[in-house]
Order: sequence, then C-alpha cells, then structure tokens
Amino acid sequence: MEHNQHLIYILQCKDKTLYTGYTNDLKRRLKMHEEGKGAKYTRGRGPFQVVYTEKFATKSEALRREIEIKQFSRKEKLDLIRAGQKEEVRK
Repeated sequence: MEHNQHLIYILQCKDKTLYTGYTNDLKRRLKMHEEGKGAKYTRGRGPFQVVYTEKFATKSEALRREIEIKQFSRKEKLDLIRAGQKEEVRK
C-alpha cells in the first residue's frame, strides 16, 4: 500500500452482518480481525470478506467517511457495495 493512503473498508461477516472500519494497512487489520484482536463487534464473526473499500489522501477525510457510512442503513450500505462492484467491473 502506498504511504499516506487511508482506507475505509466494509467487511461481510460469516453471519452476513456488515462491519465498517478504517485502516492504513488493510492486510494487517484483516489479520487482527481474524485473530479476534480487531473490533469487539467482529470477534467470533469470522471468516470475513472485504466487500468494499474507499481510499483517501488524509486520515481525517477517511474518518469522516467512516462515520458517514456507519450511519447508513443496511440497505444503503448494500447499495454502496453494489455501486462499488459495478465501478470495479468498468475499470
């Protein structure tokens, strides 16, 4: 990952719930979730699938977006994920 790159990610847990988080090292953060050392919410809910990511130049921008996404309803999060997947296909 490039330096100064900040990510917002959405995980789908094995129980189909969604978790939104921030990191600057997604591989390390996923490992923490898998080991039960990540967020309290994700403990015991693995394995996980990264279903969405957004990149930001600054940590403050990323954290603002994380808060915004965490306020979304489940339907809004699923719509965001679908829109992101369509964008990936077009690239």
